[in-house]
Amino acid sequence: MGIVINQSIKNTIITYIGFTIGAVNTLYMYVQFLGDTYYGLVGYILSSANILMPLMAFGVHNTLVKYFNEYKSDVEKARFLNFILFLPLLLVIPLSLVAYFGYHQIASILSKENPIVYNYVWQIPIIGLAMGYFEIFYAWVKVHLQSVFGNFIKEVLLRILVSSSLFAVYFNWLTPVQFIYTLMGIYLLAMILMKWYAFKLRFPSFSLALPVNTRAIITYSLFIILTGGIANLFLEIDKFMLNNYVKIENIAYYSVAIFIATVIAVPSRAMHQITYPITAKLMSEEKWEDLNVLYKKTSITLQIIGGLIFIGILCNINELYRLLPKEYAEGIFVVFTIGLSKYFDLILGNNNAIIFNSKYYKTVLFLGVLLILVTVSLNMIFIPIYGLKGTAFATLLSITLYSLSKLLFVVLKMKLFPFSVNTLKSFGILLFTFLLFYFWDFNFHPLLNILIKSGLITLFYLGITYYFSLSSDINKMIKKIFKILF
Repeated sequence: MGIVINQSIKNTIITYIGFTIGAVNTLYMYVQFLGDTYYGLVGYILSSANILMPLMAFGVHNTLVKYFNEYKSDVEKARFLNFILFLPLLLVIPLSLVAYFGYHQIASILSKENPIVYNYVWQIPIIGLAMGYFEIFYAWVKVHLQSVFGNFIKEVLLRILVSSSLFAVYFNWLTPVQFIYTLMGIYLLAMILMKWYAFKLRFPSFSLALPVNTRAIITYSLFIILTGGIANLFLEIDKFMLNNYVKIENIAYYSVAIFIATVIAVPSRAMHQITYPITAKLMSEEKWEDLNVLYKKTSITLQIIGGLIFIGILCNINELYRLLPKEYAEGIFVVFTIGLSKYFDLILGNNNAIIFNSKYYKTVLFLGVLLILVTVSLNMIFIPIYGLKGTAFATLLSITLYSLSKLLFVVLKMKLFPFSVNTLKSFGILLFTFLLFYFWDFNFHPLLNILIKSGLITLFYLGITYYFSLSSDINKMIKKIFKILF
């Protein structure tokens, strides 16, 4: 776990810096500078692009990680990389032709409830393509255990560029319409920078020869398109479907709530950058005991860190929404429900990495397709009745069912189990901390209230966690921080 902890700490720091910048963008700059309508439009475009991303990448960002360690010579690796780079074109080219010749029909359907969407539908596949190839180049550096720079581009640089563009809107250097176009350029720039770093780390030797297991690569990639698409649909289908039922301003309100809830998943995203290739390596070498140890360590570590963030959000949510326009208050319920689903998914550790690198990855696909149908159906039922609360509840049910099914699959099929007695202890500490601090109120400015309450929660929660030694990695981290400070 040494390299995992080392790069996970760096990635966590980078990711939280990015989330801090993103918080300013999401909670203030988008709201105050861009306005609800264009903010809702941005949320819809990016969500739709994220849904398309697995198609545009052809799933090869996961394929690269899975098969890279199977190649021993530089020649084999070069052939593999060449194939990976060009394989997405099998879908990109026909999809582009469909989008070009059928634009009016597609855009008319998507803009039925919100006509402003019509003129921007063409940006969705372009941003999706940029996102897809970014992930491909990012995967290439991750298999060399160099994930920090890519994480910096994705989490920090991209948000800094967005902040700069929003400031340009504030000073009337850009109009909201021009900002939408600039946003597309930012994602293209991020892709180009990631390509530069990937090729700098290992420049491909282009060849027309195909890798020896071409059929297996294509088969796996096709399944990853679907499984990755399912995962992205779970994250983004709510905002995509909201556009068809409610005014686009509601997507802005929902986006703020989703951003707040998504903070809980940051530790998982940071750790995943390095645990994914390590999981693939352990499975290819059939080191099942080491994998089970890694599974348990990632689970309890993420549960503790994610639990602290979850409690911090829940105990400060009312103060946080006092800083926003009153129209956004409906999102409080969304934060609670989506946050709960994120927390449950978090404690599964590197569950996804285990499934995607196992021989059972095809079976999980059918379960995912079934749950997507359930998600869409629940949204169609609940959104017209309850609006934002309806889609939040539908998402909670769907993600919880999906996470539970993946857990049971790994436990029953692969005999790996992420939980221990410390899992129950950690949950008890989380519940006790919530009951102790949720009802505390201070008569100060909301920001000061949040800072004071968060500090007390952190000291109390981590203090008890450290005392009971629930995670050796967390305890080592706390000891290092104490040595630095004292």
